[in-house]
Amino acid sequence: MLSKAKIQWAMHQLYNLIPDAQGALVADSPFQLLIAVMLSAQATDVSVNKVTPQLFADFPTPASFANAEIADIEADIHSIGLYHNKAKHIKTCCQQLMADFGGEVPHTHAELEQLAGVGRKTANVVLGDAFNVPSFAVDTHVTRIAKRLKISAQDASVIQIEKDFQAKLPKKTWVQAHHTLILFGRQVCTARKPHCDECPLLRICQAGQQFLEDRG
Repeated sequence: MLSKAKIQWAMHQLYNLIPDAQGALVADSPFQLLIAVMLSAQATDVSVNKVTPQLFADFPTPASFANAEIADIEADIHSIGLYHNKAKHIKTCCQQLMADFGGEVPHTHAELEQLAGVGRKTANVVLGDAFNVPSFAVDTHVTRIAKRLKISAQDASVIQIEKDFQAKLPKKTWVQAHHTLILFGRQVCTARKPHCDECPLLRICQAGQQFLEDRG
């Protein structure tokens, strides 16, 4: 596995390559961010940002979602993948917010993960971006990079990958590292045809070296 020193060196290279990386979802409050992240599962941030202005105009509060007809929520998000299930989860989630949290988004992993449609990744993003709580969200991009760089084992779970990064990065950098890795995964370390010849991490990445050798 890659050493702590090499991981921190790698992140330094990525911070230079992609300075000030931030999340792309547009949200004006922790509540809006929670809904936007729920919608983003198996969907692009761009597609989510296209539907949320109308969605939040129609349903500006947890109470309005909680009292809404599911079909009305679906009408605003039908262009998003899995919109049937997402509409149900959003309504149930907002009912829980009203019943258990006074209409406010909770600030802890345990409480967030009690909400319908909210898993660890969503909880981590909300905690980090909305509440500035040190957290490290793992998505498909982060998973791919962790395994290619041998930061984590090839069979590592999402929870293990989160722990691997947290153990080797300063806590204050977790949120920034998450956003930087996502953009790196989208722009350079892509799932198909990664741009290894342009990658500043090539010298420590055996997977990238093998990709280039195989291409001839």
